[in-house]
Amino acid sequence: MHPGEIVFENVGVHYRTQKHPSLENITFTVSPGEKAVIVGASGSGKSTLIHAVNSLARHRYEARITGSLRVGQTNPATAELTEVSRAVGTVLQNSDSQFVAPTVAEDIAFALENREVPTDEMEEKIHRAARRVHVEELLDASPHGLSGGQKQRVAIAGVLADDVPTLIFDEPLANLDPASGLGTVELIDELNRDCGTTVLIVEHRLEEVLHRGVDRIIVMDAGKIVANGTPARILSSRVPDEVGIRRPLYLTALQAAGISVGEERHPEDLSRIDLTDEEKQTMRNWVHASEQQKARGETLKISEMPETSPSSPTEPDAVSVSGAVVEYRDYGSERTVRALDGVDLRVRRGELLAVLGTNGAGKSTLAGAVCGFEKTVSGTIKIQGADISGMTLAQIGKRVAFVLQNPMNMISQPRVEDEVALGLRARAVPGDEVRSRVRKALQTCGIAPFAKWPVSALSHGQKKRVTIASALVLGADILILDEPTAGQDLRHYTEFMEFIRELNQSGTTVLLITHDMHLALEYAPRAVVLSRGKVIADASPAQILTDPQICARGSLVPTSLHDLARMCGISPAAKLVDAVIENQRRARAEHGEVA
Repeated sequence: MHPGEIVFENVGVHYRTQKHPSLENITFTVSPGEKAVIVGASGSGKSTLIHAVNSLARHRYEARITGSLRVGQTNPATAELTEVSRAVGTVLQNSDSQFVAPTVAEDIAFALENREVPTDEMEEKIHRAARRVHVEELLDASPHGLSGGQKQRVAIAGVLADDVPTLIFDEPLANLDPASGLGTVELIDELNRDCGTTVLIVEHRLEEVLHRGVDRIIVMDAGKIVANGTPARILSSRVPDEVGIRRPLYLTALQAAGISVGEERHPEDLSRIDLTDEEKQTMRNWVHASEQQKARGETLKISEMPETSPSSPTEPDAVSVSGAVVEYRDYGSERTVRALDGVDLRVRRGELLAVLGTNGAGKSTLAGAVCGFEKTVSGTIKIQGADISGMTLAQIGKRVAFVLQNPMNMISQPRVEDEVALGLRARAVPGDEVRSRVRKALQTCGIAPFAKWPVSALSHGQKKRVTIASALVLGADILILDEPTAGQDLRHYTEFMEFIRELNQSGTTVLLITHDMHLALEYAPRAVVLSRGKVIADASPAQILTDPQICARGSLVPTSLHDLARMCGISPAAKLVDAVIENQRRARAEHGEVA
């Protein structure tokens, strides 16, 4: 067998803690030098499949593997982990969890040092790996002080140093801003194309992965492969709809307008779809009809932009930031960095606002400043009209809640009701009132049936609801959510965001910090873009993501609908975006997925 070949023959994987196998009768072959993306809903078996390939299923999770599995000349079902690691390298979703050394060079060298590679040869391998991922100038830097995209490149270099013929990427885009994500997709393509590396990618964000194309898409559902074919074949079939895979937005638009894009028209690449003049007119007519519906007031309320007039004097803004400056010492140096540089922002009560921008743009710093975690050097921040400079964290916490991306970084109690009650008990609230308020918060968040459940038994989305209930029970009516849907499949994404929408419609002010541009388009009437600590745009997401100049300044990526609008002669492109998003909302409403 060729070193980069992967062969599954009737493979099954059964974890000893599970009643049924997680994978059953898996048969497929990845040829040397192929690039494949594995998609499917959460729990479909994607992670188990790649853990079978890199042998973590056996060595870390003590799973029983049946059937025949080969990676090159190695059998991951029987080989030692060190042997498998020379055949296949894995780049984890969270790059920080992969770093083991104080400098980039030492981190890249880790596997080589363990194999006692001679110093001269090691130096050559370190520099070669760094050159291949374009981080040679960072060899003396600390990996923890790098941007998200740079960290990922260093993690890739760490596995490339061992000259592995096969690379696995586990949700490589989940923690990256759009521009860095496309940079990673381009780097993976470069490694595959120029070096002949076999590549397996597990990712929910299929449209971004297709930015550089793949040889095939493997679709999983309930522990089995339900489709395995070229992107053109998969995207032109009903499979994405059946298993809950989001199609590229331009295909969603074409389909909504009644324009058929079959396998022969290359649906995986908008630039290769040769629309006829008649089809372009059909698209323009469809957008015009959507505009007429909106003019007649037939659109759903959730699609309407809020009034832009200032709040009245009797109703202060939920959040008011004026000239805010936050500074800190740069990691590993004495240089002062302005994380926020004169930010002005008003968020009205009951508004839902998306906060966009590249990693390091100041989004988390802004959230931290509003919550009182970050101190401003100058400027003022007011919550519901009150200046927070004289408030304690506990006082701010009664009004504002910051929900982290990983709910387990916030949860400390074993049972759901105890976690939600924790803050009240810490404030010595009487028992009867605690029980009443906890019950109401659990009902609001849709998790009352799980009150006595162990937190460990909940899904990721349910755990996030627990953290939100813990905030609501204290009276917070401003929620700041950090990457609320990162790593979630389409069904769980929709379920969670519909819950957030309902909270917002009941009066809770919501700020969404997100790299998911589709989320911003679909749920946020208004968005702000931060870049280098400044607000560089404040408009609707549709306007922002169809403006190439703003996208370039904010390290965002224009939506593919911008290109489709240009192809069809639709101007401004935001009209097409609004029509597509409104159509998606209406379709969900008709299927009972929205309240």
